[in-house]
Amino acid sequence: MLKSPLYGVLGVALIATAVLVPGSAANAVDSPDISVTNTKAHLDQLQTIATNNGGNRYTGRTGYRASADWVKAKLDAAGFTTTLQSFSTSAGTSYNVIAEWPQGDPNHVVMAGSHLDSVSAGPGINDNGSGSAGVLETALEYAASGQVPKNRLRFGFWGAEELGLLGSKYYVNNLPSAERDKIELYLNFDMIASPNPGYFIYDDNAAGNGARDDLKAYFTSKSIQTEYVDVQGRSDHAAFRSLGIPTAGTFSGAEEIKTSAQATKWGGTANQAFDACYHRSCDTINNLNLTSLDRQIDAIGYMIWNYAQKDYGTTVPPTGDNLLLNPGFESGATNWTGTTGVITNSTSKPAHSGSYKAWLQGNGRSSTENIGQSVAIPASATAASLSLWIRIDTAETTTSTVYDTVKVQVVDGGTTTTLATYSNLDKSTSYVQKTLNVLAYKGKTVTVRFLGAEDSSLQTSFVIDDVALTAG
Repeated sequence: MLKSPLYGVLGVALIATAVLVPGSAANAVDSPDISVTNTKAHLDQLQTIATNNGGNRYTGRTGYRASADWVKAKLDAAGFTTTLQSFSTSAGTSYNVIAEWPQGDPNHVVMAGSHLDSVSAGPGINDNGSGSAGVLETALEYAASGQVPKNRLRFGFWGAEELGLLGSKYYVNNLPSAERDKIELYLNFDMIASPNPGYFIYDDNAAGNGARDDLKAYFTSKSIQTEYVDVQGRSDHAAFRSLGIPTAGTFSGAEEIKTSAQATKWGGTANQAFDACYHRSCDTINNLNLTSLDRQIDAIGYMIWNYAQKDYGTTVPPTGDNLLLNPGFESGATNWTGTTGVITNSTSKPAHSGSYKAWLQGNGRSSTENIGQSVAIPASATAASLSLWIRIDTAETTTSTVYDTVKVQVVDGGTTTTLATYSNLDKSTSYVQKTLNVLAYKGKTVTVRFLGAEDSSLQTSFVIDDVALTAG
């Protein structure tokens, strides 16, 4: 998992007690008991690979290639159609292992993944051998179960995550747009056996709230308390999220400190890191909590077994589909119209996820800029919302006067309605999510537009990313 300050602290909220709702994904089929013994055996093998290859499984080194080859061989033997996808990095060639079960509707893909590489300092058995072993064992047990999935199941084992999520980005960016559109859900599992564990569920993608809630309901049904966490684009789901694909996942904690309240709730040691060996040489086979691993892999199995059978053809998925195309701007200006140059991968301003974003204004002179996209909102919608992540920085020093603005608008024929206006007074040091109601436009094809305007001096930059228009 990538290093980031305050990860696991920002955006965390206690999940309330819930029950499984009849008819939800949680109730579709019985939840399997994924073998923790077999999963631990996979981790023993990854430790052996690291030990035999300089003590790590780092991208570009023999330990990583050996890990990828071993995982692929296991999946090949189980009957999966597998691909070893190579790509170049600053550390040398890396590989993704992609495995697909050859049954189920290929137009509806449910995918789970984890990163397979370690840092150079050690073997990476918790980070992220644990997630990879859990996803692998779930795939192998599904293959042996005799289940016939309604949807196509696909599993990804990503290379070069520790170099900046490179493997998952390469995979997503090289999928044709028609293939991207077939992915109904991506589930990510990164560090699930931390020695001083917590039980965190990803909560950073509104499109994935249905899957998030199903994970919550599952853990609650097992009397396991959980917390939501905003993972801040720090793991391999980020590339999928940037394209509007629903995502969810779980995590047991990294370098952050477990609080007294969390120790009361989960056990373990307060005022100590969830994983004191995070990114260190001591992240070995002895750096695992097998109770956490057992619980987490059963959650993976629960999601795979149930989402494999979801009827995406005749019902609205609980995750909510994003009606916008290229919502994270990772394909540049594709599907968007407006001022040239607004959609950019300039490193001068950070993206919320991925590399691209829409950067309106920041010119320090009188000017206007805009981008927009036409979108059809179904007449059958009972709810419809427009969400966006926005970061505003400004050279204006006033705390009371609006000089520069960006408007979120809906253009319906000849009528333009401003849903919200943000200004230099709303400056922020990080991205903030905004959600707006657009149900009034159901049954219509409208244009969602962002219109920036700046006065004659002192720049204000409005940077927008990961836009979603969902209807249910």
